Amino acid sequence: MTSAQAKRLILVGPPGAGKGTQAKRLLDQLRVPHISTGDMLREARAKGTELGKKAGELMDRGELVPDEVVIAMVVERISEPDAKTGFMLDGFPRTRPQAEALDTALEKAGLALDAVVLIKADDAVIERRITGRRADAKTGRIYHVEFDPPPPGVEVTHRSDDTAEAVRKRLDKYHRETAPIIPYYRSRGLLREVDGLAAPDEVSARLLEVLGAKA
Repeated sequence: MTSAQAKRLILVGPPGAGKGTQAKRLLDQLRVPHISTGDMLREARAKGTELGKKAGELMDRGELVPDEVVIAMVVERISEPDAKTGFMLDGFPRTRPQAEALDTALEKAGLALDAVVLIKADDAVIERRITGRRADAKTGRIYHVEFDPPPPGVEVTHRSDDTAEAVRKRLDKYHRETAPIIPYYRSRGLLREVDGLAAPDEVSARLLEVLGAKA
């Protein structure tokens, strides 16, 4: 890959590894649509597509949308005109069976992934990053008690999903369910790994480098 065109990507990594920050930077550079399954489900439902109606009925009943429906919607979404030059999938696949099923569906649709980008970060560092976050009670701005402490007099709150217990549960879920897709994509020669512990600008530069794109 030598240009920023035709990039079909999946972005993965543990919670707190910086995926949100880096996804925005990549999208600004590559100019491809960002496809999160949650947004995609809501969009398909709003458009009233057959798959969207089916997913909406399940969601209204409080049921999980089956993998085959989500995958069909992913294929439907990335077949739209704005995704012809590429796309970035975020939040899917979450398990190895989903990854395998997605590959099969893409192959049938005549599509293929260019790369799966893993932003790596150690659990201990992630826990330190997340548990130190504090939100301004009035503006919602995020501070960090160690790296970016709030100014004196600013009232901050500690969100319930930023506690050590909550972070460990999220990490455990990631290691049990999502991490197994990493060796799968590595075996297929699609995995690109970047150290998420570096400074954000350095991580961004490395991401573009492994994708064969230039800043």
